[in-house]
Amino acid sequence: MLSQPHGGRPIRIDTRQDGGAVILSVAGPLDLDSVGPLDEALRRAAHDGVERVVVDLSAVTFADSSTVNVLIQAYDALGPSLRLAAPSAVLERLFALTGLDTVLPLYGAVGAALDA
Repeated sequence: MLSQPHGGRPIRIDTRQDGGAVILSVAGPLDLDSVGPLDEALRRAAHDGVERVVVDLSAVTFADSSTVNVLIQAYDALGPSLRLAAPSAVLERLFALTGLDTVLPLYGAVGAALDA
């Protein structure tokens, strides 16, 4: 799934199944103009009652408060079945600044998130 954010840089969200888990691999900048497809994918997973939702954030190059909002809403809907994997340096800093690194379930790699 491709989306074109305000700056004209595309994002990509690839979805795949791994047993009872859905893995969403996100690449590119996430901002108010581009975070919609991620929000939709997370809402769909919550609606479908997926056992685990792993969001691979290793290729995210930018994130703003709209990204934080989407992830908080997803955690409210999915609880501990939401697992955020391999956050890029940009997201690690954002999570630390907002305190989300103490709230959201973060894992160093997709495999670790799947195994947890």
